[in-house]
Amino acid sequence: MSNPTTFNDHWNAAVSAHGDRMFLVFRRDGYTDASFTYAQFDAVADAVAATLSHHGVSSGTGVHMCLRNCPAFIAVWLAAARLGAWIIPVDPSSSPRDLKRQTARTQPVVGIVGSQREEDYRASVDAGMAIITVAETAEDVLLGGPLRMVDAITAEGSASSESVLSPDDRLAVMFTSGTTSEPKGVILTQANYAYIAETMSSLAGVRPEHRWFVTLPLFHGNAQYYCFSAAIASGASVAMTHGFSASRWIDQARELEVTHASLFAAPIRMILSRTDPAQPPLSLTHVWYAQNLSEGHYQRFEQLCGTGPRQLYGMTETTAIVSCDLSDRPCHDTIGHPIEGRRIAVVSPLTGDRARTGEPGVLLLAGTRGADLFEGYLDDPSANDKAFIDFDGQTWFSTGDLVSVDDDGALSFVGRVDDVIKVSGENVSLTEVEASLAEAPGVLEVAVIAAPDEVRDTVPVAFVVAEDDANRPTIDALKIFASENLPKAARPQKWEIVESLPKTSVGKIRRFQLDATTTEASANS
Repeated sequence: MSNPTTFNDHWNAAVSAHGDRMFLVFRRDGYTDASFTYAQFDAVADAVAATLSHHGVSSGTGVHMCLRNCPAFIAVWLAAARLGAWIIPVDPSSSPRDLKRQTARTQPVVGIVGSQREEDYRASVDAGMAIITVAETAEDVLLGGPLRMVDAITAEGSASSESVLSPDDRLAVMFTSGTTSEPKGVILTQANYAYIAETMSSLAGVRPEHRWFVTLPLFHGNAQYYCFSAAIASGASVAMTHGFSASRWIDQARELEVTHASLFAAPIRMILSRTDPAQPPLSLTHVWYAQNLSEGHYQRFEQLCGTGPRQLYGMTETTAIVSCDLSDRPCHDTIGHPIEGRRIAVVSPLTGDRARTGEPGVLLLAGTRGADLFEGYLDDPSANDKAFIDFDGQTWFSTGDLVSVDDDGALSFVGRVDDVIKVSGENVSLTEVEASLAEAPGVLEVAVIAAPDEVRDTVPVAFVVAEDDANRPTIDALKIFASENLPKAARPQKWEIVESLPKTSVGKIRRFQLDATTTEASANS
């Protein structure tokens, strides 16, 4: 098939060209659970489409998915794509309140939930909604499983399981991670996913013999966008685990013979803290990572991977990435140049004018909604008005992230707009302070927030998680490290050693849930 225009087109093209090649290897709870070729999984997706149709799913209807990583997730996604329906993939640890709000806003025809969460799920959603419960194993999509209802797979059902599709058809509503505010529903189309598949496959140089390693949750854009979509566009395979294990990540990557991977900075730091640096390195071909790493952490992870990880920048709303480091020698502190076809502007958050070279500014992105940008936020006109702004006589998407541009046009990530604070008139990036303090001896990870100060207007406050809870670093030791590695304005004025940090399911820290008033006060010089 030439020039696919929908995500379903890409899947059909992959099955046609690579039907006998491996598509999915699923490892659950320490052992390989099942594997599927493209042709085998296409039959699974067809059966699941018939099952969904049996439960009332059709073109333009929604399917709520509260699942951990498992083949059923992929099967429902592909089945919805061929039916012209759309998925609502959500964090399986969502609270009853969140589940109730998600389903009330999206009005899905059916909900699919892991059996361990069935009771809470049924108590949280509309009693009239059809619910399919799965065990989140490979059996769920094989003959006899709850997503393969033999009595629903009639000749008539199979023949009519694929709808006439349009690139404009909705394919997903994904809720944002809510690191700084309440989650918003991001609307994505078939054309969005087609663009993602083509772009991310090309950027990572994916070929049919390659294999992606997916350990991050599938309900998040990273695994869908950068790994599965890229693999499908190129006929490559995916090795997927039930969940992320920092201590087993290197061993699993080796055993599953993966070539490509994608992670965030926080999981990388966890891998480094749980892995013997003396073990033989992997021989990965390509590694994406998002969010800043310190130089020391970058070098250690590069050694473990056997290749230089490449930082990228993107959001659920931008679909494919905006920029990435494709240089011959990637490094820790740049998100590179905008990729081909992306047009950006960097503007001062104070004046609204274009930011000067080296000056942090808000990243704006031009594009077409529903094609290379998300269609919009679900039922949220005020959020759309804030996100799509006028600049230079055109409409741009305002990412809300701060970047700086060097003389060569390369971008560096600074943080969210509210992550940069003024301390005695000096700009301080909380993101950069976190990356530096994470290298302090005995530290696993750090979150830094802002607190008001009568003298300096605002000051950084640090929450530190120890690498070894039985041998925590002292605040005095942390203060000394900060004085040796951070400028004066960036040194935290209060510290607290905590057992853990509030996070999203992909490891992003929810700073807004931290309270500066609970920290131990300590006057830094």
